Amino acid sequence: MTGRRQPYASADYLPIADHGLIGDLRTAALVGTDGTIDWYCCPRFDAPSVFGSILDADRGGSFELAADAPTRTKQFYFPDTNVLITRFFTEDGVGEVQDFMPITDDAGELGRHRLIRRVLCVRGSVPFRARVAPRFDYARKPHIVRRQAGQILFESADLALALTATVAVEHDAQNATASFKLGEGESAVFALDCVSDDITPRGCPHAEAEQQFTATVAFWRRWLSSSRYRGRWREIVHRSALTLKLLTYAPTGAIVAAPTTSLPEQIGGGRNWDYRYVWIRDAAFCAYALLRLGFSSEAEAFMKFLRERVSLRAGGQGPLQIMYGIDGRTDLPERELAELEGYRGSAPVRVGNAAADQLQLDIYGALIDSVYLCDKWGQPIPSDQWDSACEAVEWVCDHWDQPDEGIWETRGGRKNFLYSRLMCWVAIERAMRLAHRRGLPADLSRWARARDAIYRQIMSRGWSPTRRAFVQHFDDDVLDAAVLMMPLTKFISPTDPKWLATLDALTADLVSDSLVYRYDPAASPDGLRGAEGTFSICTFWYVEALARAGRLDEARLAFEKMLTYANHLGLYAEQISHTGEQQGNFPQAFTHFALISAAFNLDRALG
Repeated sequence: MTGRRQPYASADYLPIADHGLIGDLRTAALVGTDGTIDWYCCPRFDAPSVFGSILDADRGGSFELAADAPTRTKQFYFPDTNVLITRFFTEDGVGEVQDFMPITDDAGELGRHRLIRRVLCVRGSVPFRARVAPRFDYARKPHIVRRQAGQILFESADLALALTATVAVEHDAQNATASFKLGEGESAVFALDCVSDDITPRGCPHAEAEQQFTATVAFWRRWLSSSRYRGRWREIVHRSALTLKLLTYAPTGAIVAAPTTSLPEQIGGGRNWDYRYVWIRDAAFCAYALLRLGFSSEAEAFMKFLRERVSLRAGGQGPLQIMYGIDGRTDLPERELAELEGYRGSAPVRVGNAAADQLQLDIYGALIDSVYLCDKWGQPIPSDQWDSACEAVEWVCDHWDQPDEGIWETRGGRKNFLYSRLMCWVAIERAMRLAHRRGLPADLSRWARARDAIYRQIMSRGWSPTRRAFVQHFDDDVLDAAVLMMPLTKFISPTDPKWLATLDALTADLVSDSLVYRYDPAASPDGLRGAEGTFSICTFWYVEALARAGRLDEARLAFEKMLTYANHLGLYAEQISHTGEQQGNFPQAFTHFALISAAFNLDRALG
């Protein structure tokens, strides 16, 4: 890869996929293959951006650090970690930047959110340049720059950052810059800290940077060593697991859907959303994936988040919102930021998410399934959580038979989505399994009546004799890749003739070179403008459905093809364009969960 940005209007943007992710389990940063940090929110995932040039290359702010010479670049993760290495190949030498955020349990250091960029020359000599240009609060708030005790302080009304470097740094009214040359074996360190009355500025000399690098590597390797996966795709599965862990907010156990906002599903389109929140569906599925690999503490932390931060008591539209803030807050108002032009001009840039007010009945299936699996593979369910789960199931028994916005969060009006009914069935069925296995109190006869009524309704109204397939919503003929979950949830046998006919219909209408569209917006208007690419989670569902149907050669080929669409680090955004480019928020937890599940089940089927 060249590491050179592609022009758009007056600004330059790297492809979305030309980034790696680093983080400290509280926030995260995207580092481009050209050495630029162009997305970083501090001090939390959902905080306003400090570096936001991925959403506005001219005004958004960035931290550039690169070879100051014609160069080729390559990027990789230090093995079995989330420490990112960007290498620069010049005519006179080879250099690299090691990017990482230390993980600490020291209560006095938790608020520092230190971002370390260690520069090394490994062959010959390499000139480097650095430019630190924060733009606070999505580039809406001014800041001052001043030098204090050998450090550069960037101070806005609500946040202050301190830059420490082992080379000379100059500054003007907004930015700090440095130019330096390293010979073979020489290094330089840049450290950016969040500072406050409780967190004072602190230097980061070479020895401390080395110690924190070693400690960070040890943390990630120690965490990954708990994995039980020994299958064919160990490297890509472990990269997905490491990514899911990076998207975890340690103070509460919440798992964000993605660390970014408003990366477009289509260049120039309006499908730009803020994913820095906890979708009950996404987080529950991710907890399942981590639990399947042996990371039980993450699943238990998510269950604790639900117990302590989310009320399961019935009220309003239901016991649950579809999403919450990482601290459990329910108010997530959506607004547009006119100050930013959007990635490659793809406005609007949105903060908050109005989908929080939608009714999506499928979330109850994802939630109760994760409760069931945590009880089976992790810690037994506490009595108070069982009481709350029962209340949620009782609510589902009373309210499953109504239209909703569905899993895809359409804004074209509520419909009787098959997937929503399916996951209501899952909620009741898994709760019944759990009650039977543990001998827990439950109104099993009432639950069974509701479960069976849902099953019969799906089989009668969700099946289209015309299409010879299960369809998106009742009494229609529109296909939807979400029905791929029918055999995965054990609602229907993976070799049932009706299911095999559905699989063939989906393959004919929604599959392109093994990539899967979630539905056809022309056939099923969703109230949104613009088109979209194939949906990566649906592709992995498709792989798993093929494997369960016994079509192993097709499943393996589809899986291997999908792996070629990952970026150079094994990361996936939400969607893939018709030209193979990644699009949408990046990296997306939902996609990496589905990859783990598909790899696990395909590997087991192959024997």
